[in-house]
Amino acid sequence: MGIETSFSARISRNVVVRYTVSIAAVLTALLFCRELNHFIADYVPFVVLFPAVAFSAWYCDVGPSIPAIALALLGLRYWFIPPVHSFSVPDANQSVGLLAFLCASSIVVAMGEARRRQNENLWRAQGELEVRVQERTAELDTANQSLRELTARLLQSQDEERRRIARELHDSVGQTLAALSMNLSAVRADVDRLTATAANLTDSEGLVQEMSKEVRTISHLLHPPLLDEAGLASAVRWYVDGFSQRSKIKVDLDLPDDFGRLPRESETAIFRVVQECLTNIHRHSGSSTARIVLRHFEDHVSVEVADKGRGIPHEKRDEMASTGAPGVGIRGMRERIRQLGGSLEINSDGIGTVVTAQLPVAKAPATADMFLVPDSSSTAAA
Repeated sequence: MGIETSFSARISRNVVVRYTVSIAAVLTALLFCRELNHFIADYVPFVVLFPAVAFSAWYCDVGPSIPAIALALLGLRYWFIPPVHSFSVPDANQSVGLLAFLCASSIVVAMGEARRRQNENLWRAQGELEVRVQERTAELDTANQSLRELTARLLQSQDEERRRIARELHDSVGQTLAALSMNLSAVRADVDRLTATAANLTDSEGLVQEMSKEVRTISHLLHPPLLDEAGLASAVRWYVDGFSQRSKIKVDLDLPDDFGRLPRESETAIFRVVQECLTNIHRHSGSSTARIVLRHFEDHVSVEVADKGRGIPHEKRDEMASTGAPGVGIRGMRERIRQLGGSLEINSDGIGTVVTAQLPVAKAPATADMFLVPDSSSTAAA
């Protein structure tokens, strides 16, 4: 069907070609029958010419079929109907044969025209369907683009909200707790003679100090000040140290000393990838060790986080491969990296998991105005 449609389309592009092909088909049949005239029966020319006329009607349209039928009738009369080489009026039997050939050819032409119109309707419907598919595809692309932009804005708003909450906790609640701790210390100094009261106040002071450390730790985990002021390298080292102390997981951090600064969005995205990977290792992998490799090349940054845990279960990997719907944390990591033009891959072979992120990035200018170094109490609390 595809070959026939292509052949018909090539012929129908040019009117001269259609007439030429139609007449050539009939002439070929006539010459073939004329060369074998002495070896074939009288009815054979009718049988041979009929396919040539059918070919003209099928592929060359109504216009070229009319001269083809006329040429076939003239050829039959001149070469094959006695008296040959003459255009005199044939007898009744011969006239009936020619009339039957004419009627059969006319029916074939009508059938070919009906088929051609049907094909034109199908092609028109196909063209309209393709236009509608293209329109729907464009609408879907627009919707996907809007969704990606919304996701990017949500991630950006999330980072800004984390920064605001971290500042509020540090500047407001932290300062209030520090003042309360000093007041309790003063009261404890005045009531040293009251042993029981002093013990209670000492315990309360310790609770307040512990609460202050927790608030500072939560503030730093939400958005570490080091990330904005000292850069990604310092923030990752600080977070890895605190994570190792809290989780008792040994983390091998491979981070060059000359890693340098990156744009703010890139540093935030990479830090969140490291943070999410270590959290997943602590919650799900059961691994006692982890390894982080950070490299800054000329045109991109690579991040690799690996563990030696139980890996991702087969059913979870099949679900991620079939539906493309990983967990919220993995989806957030992937979306952050994708918004910046990078890619994130997760490989798990049953004896560990490796998360690799590639992020195109240009080196940001160094800002050495001020570097925040967390005090010993905050680091220990982290």
